[in-house]
Amino acid sequence: MLKLSTAFVVSAALGKRARAAALEPSPVTPTLIEAARKEGRVVWYCGALDLLEAEKFGKAFEAKYPGISVRVERSGSERIYQRIGQERQSRIHAVDVVNTADVAHFLEWKTKGWLVSYVPEDVAKHFPVSHVDAAGTYAILNSNVTAIGYNTKLLKREDAPKSFADLLDPRWKGKIVKAHPSFSGNILTTTFILARELGWSYFERLAQQRVLQVQSSSDGPKKVALGERAVSADGADYQLVALKEHGQSVEVVYPAEGSPLLPVASAVFQEAPNPNAARLLQSYLFSVEAQQVSVDTFAHHSVHALVKEKSGRTPLSAIKLLTCDPAELAARSEEIKERYSKIFGV
Repeated sequence: MLKLSTAFVVSAALGKRARAAALEPSPVTPTLIEAARKEGRVVWYCGALDLLEAEKFGKAFEAKYPGISVRVERSGSERIYQRIGQERQSRIHAVDVVNTADVAHFLEWKTKGWLVSYVPEDVAKHFPVSHVDAAGTYAILNSNVTAIGYNTKLLKREDAPKSFADLLDPRWKGKIVKAHPSFSGNILTTTFILARELGWSYFERLAQQRVLQVQSSSDGPKKVALGERAVSADGADYQLVALKEHGQSVEVVYPAEGSPLLPVASAVFQEAPNPNAARLLQSYLFSVEAQQVSVDTFAHHSVHALVKEKSGRTPLSAIKLLTCDPAELAARSEEIKERYSKIFGV
């Protein structure tokens, strides 16, 4: 698993296109669809997409497969992880499909035998092998990166911060919003990488800037779009890009030091209450149809070979990426959350 984790972050940065064809693909068959319709529902724990985005995919799935309803349970990736752990302790099996922005969760769930081996046909044919678990228990659904955002009505381009280090300038005191690693998997990954690259002293100095603390990595960009803060320190780029394309007064800055890469993984649980509907939803999420919507409408980065990038956006290949090994992140997860909370007092 360590080799797989390292392979993912390296190949994502280099854009390798080796296919996952060696894995046994699971096509969508009439038998699977009929069995899923008999179950009639699927429960999706979503820790890495906005609620409106997850619900849009849910409605599209319901339209494609009438008779199967999608129940979306949306929260932060770290909260989703905690919830599943608590449910398992109580012998509750409620989740069918899960995605989070913390790949380390899937390493643990796989080790515990909680995930089923299921490789959608699109994953086997059109995804890099490095984006798929060697045993087929999970795959990388999409990727985002951490970016700085700013309100274009409050700041001129030449005055906006260009790096994480720029956020320490006294002129940004009381003007910054950022998210919390105890709620967001994106921010946990970002905090781990920036602490490694810049040291914890960076966060100690940033905490002196009277930062507005929010939960999700998508909350900061929204606050900036509303003009409640001039700068978002660690928003996910997809949120900033989508807001800008919908006419909001925001701009994206990929920091000079590099942007943390934020992979989103998805899996089907071994004891899913609706196992056939779960497999069908997993296949849909990785289909070229859903992946293209993910890119076009929500500005995520997809590695599906048949998906086209949207014109005018910065491609992943043009961004300086900062990566980490999910297994190493998992080993230090609680330490990161505790240290961050102590520094920022929240």
